[in-house]
Amino acid sequence: MKILRREYLLRAGAFAKGPCWKERLDEITRAVESVVWPKGAKTFTLYPESGKKRGKGNGVGPIKDACMASLKCAGWSLETKTGLPGAKRPGPVDAAYNVEGKLLCLEWETGNISSSHRALNKMCVGMLAGKFIGGVLILPTRCMYKYLTDRVGNYEEIEPYFDVWKNLKLYEGVLMVIAIEHDALSKDVPRIGKATDGRALQ
Repeated sequence: MKILRREYLLRAGAFAKGPCWKERLDEITRAVESVVWPKGAKTFTLYPESGKKRGKGNGVGPIKDACMASLKCAGWSLETKTGLPGAKRPGPVDAAYNVEGKLLCLEWETGNISSSHRALNKMCVGMLAGKFIGGVLILPTRCMYKYLTDRVGNYEEIEPYFDVWKNLKLYEGVLMVIAIEHDALSKDVPRIGKATDGRALQ
């Protein structure tokens, strides 16, 4: 799988310029690029079928799971509780890395565009509360999303709102959105089913 774009919404303070962030970004990059399909391949080839109809297209959860397995091997924790304040506390993040008592969080989008907004807002709330040192949201390009489960959030759909997060007054941390895409399309590969074991993608 390939990364088409990395967009900084926030890049401020010592952490953003230091070696720890660079190492974590390298781990994220390797985790994304390690996702292949079908099993045993060297690239990620997607079955080109629209996900608009029930039972059609490719599942998104198994793709995420393959990336998460790679991050876990690199020392990240999965399904990490954030401990954020509030009457209704946000749920756990997909992956997190502890940086001197603060979390660098990562979310891989498997929901709709509203879920993408919530993920970025949760990361910002965490940084404002002093719990997070940064956050990364991974989501498909529009070109890729049309072959996935219907209405999954995509990069082009959230891009018009980037200025909202770029104008937040945060002076320490990183907030990044990563756009991913398949390497190729082919009807010679199987669909990625919703019940597939994600580790089989590696």
